[in-house]
Amino acid sequence: MTTPAPGALDGVRVIDLATVVMGPYATQIMGDLGAEVIKVESAHGDLARRSVPKRHEGMGALGLNVNRNKRSVVLDLKSEDGLADLHRLLAGADVLVTNMRPGALQRLGLDPDTITAQYPHLVYTSAQGFRSDSPEADHAAYDEIVQAASGLTDLMLRSTGKAAYVPTILADKVCALTVVYSTLAAVISQRATGKGQHVEVPMTDTMLAFNLVEHLGGHTFEPPEGPTGFYRSLSEGHSAVQTKDGWACILPYSPANVRDFFEASGHGELNDDPRFSDWATVLADMSVLYRQIEAIAPERTTQEWEQLCEQHSIPMAPVLELEHATESAYVRDGGLLDVAEHPTEGAYRTIGIPVRFSGTPAAIRRPAPTLGQDTAEVLGEIR
Repeated sequence: MTTPAPGALDGVRVIDLATVVMGPYATQIMGDLGAEVIKVESAHGDLARRSVPKRHEGMGALGLNVNRNKRSVVLDLKSEDGLADLHRLLAGADVLVTNMRPGALQRLGLDPDTITAQYPHLVYTSAQGFRSDSPEADHAAYDEIVQAASGLTDLMLRSTGKAAYVPTILADKVCALTVVYSTLAAVISQRATGKGQHVEVPMTDTMLAFNLVEHLGGHTFEPPEGPTGFYRSLSEGHSAVQTKDGWACILPYSPANVRDFFEASGHGELNDDPRFSDWATVLADMSVLYRQIEAIAPERTTQEWEQLCEQHSIPMAPVLELEHATESAYVRDGGLLDVAEHPTEGAYRTIGIPVRFSGTPAAIRRPAPTLGQDTAEVLGEIR
């Protein structure tokens, strides 16, 4: 897990004072891009370490990937010595990333105002559920809380009839990506001016802005010209369809796509149907088109639909079970999953880096450390 070529963030030192997924995933990406990441943990370790399944205590499946490309240091931040060591690390760092709640940071003297005053060169990125100047600042906010608070759960209710959560930790991961790009923007400014700054990423604000890109809808206008919500996504029937032997996403997206789909599938008469012959009528109620596709889909196998749609440039993809998706030729050929050997956990699958750089390759340079594995080494460098 080494590469002779430095990554794009070579020379950037990041102190990771974060837990669970959002903060650790953000710093994992920075590490993949070449940054030196030092993960500061309590004696109990990050919660992600305790995820299941696992082979050994403290090395859960989730932590094996979000903690790669990092060194682990155990510090007791409630002790004078532990806090002093953290300050020594901050003095030589470029970036601090934390998702501790504002109240906890304040009690430790690690709040943004205090730290940026002491270390004016530092980019201090904090991420928590709600804005630090709001009454909700210290509310507990895990992914599902943010999904509910940002309107995402309401979108699920509108589309499925059930106020369900999206079955992936979408808020954590979207906010992690926001932490990365916001922090790197501040690092560019830091390199130009020599000055750091505080970057705050409130999860609820971030996800609300994310959801409203298309779902602000008619409320984009003042006064509103229609309801909130994006008509395509919320239309009845907006889902994968059952083919003769499986499931597929068949998505004619333009007037030409729809005409070609009906013609190629043997239903050319539908192109003269007033429900589909006028695009404005189609857009007024997308559920009519979706239901028609659903009715036609069982006439062919998934592979047959794939071939037909490819011939006519109609958007289509087979629905792959997650296990099969990870074993597909596309994933295999792109190196998106690989088997590596961990010093303590043995053979395990690493999630590949999806972005490619021609000159500064991203890479998995070191496997996830055991809890406190690098404490002596790192503290020896700063004392």
